[in-house]
Amino acid sequence: MYNGSIRLTISKGGCIPLYFRKPQSGDYPAQFETYIKIAPEGNLNELLCAQEEEILACFRSCGEEQSMFRYQEDKWSGKEVLGHIMDTERIMCYRLLCASRGDKTPLPRHQDMYVSRTNFDRRPLVDLLEEYRTVRSSTRALVKGLTEEELSRSGVIIQDKTTATALVYFILGHAAHHLHVFRERYMSHLSQI
Repeated sequence: MYNGSIRLTISKGGCIPLYFRKPQSGDYPAQFETYIKIAPEGNLNELLCAQEEEILACFRSCGEEQSMFRYQEDKWSGKEVLGHIMDTERIMCYRLLCASRGDKTPLPRHQDMYVSRTNFDRRPLVDLLEEYRTVRSSTRALVKGLTEEELSRSGVIIQDKTTATALVYFILGHAAHHLHVFRERYMSHLSQI
């Protein structure tokens, strides 16, 4: 049993994990390392909430027209970056649910093809931001309702044991990575226009 929590608070809804240490190598596929490494460690619900506000503020600040910007012709637009963050979070949330319930059914690696199979640019930025808020709210609700035992359970992803906690940290790290790229490669160009 994983014993990475620092403390638990009992609420009317049950146990709410306040703080879980980052998972160790072996608790997730090697492909997750980059994202888990950059995710901050701490209270999972607070981290998810703070990051949500940070992402919303960043994308709101660029506006509708600028959200269509691509820093290179073959790169995603700002809207597509946000769409990719949402698609990945949805997929990882499903995996989090499976792992937290102890489902050992192997789940394949998801591909980045989802962005190319839709057109996020046709949608108003305000709609995408509302959708992102809904996706993240769902993630926070799932994590908030998990017990320490459920967060310590694992599933199988890319043929590797993956703990539920690792999936939460992956969600945080993946979004942090793309937010950093957005700020560095998109916002820096936009400020020069």
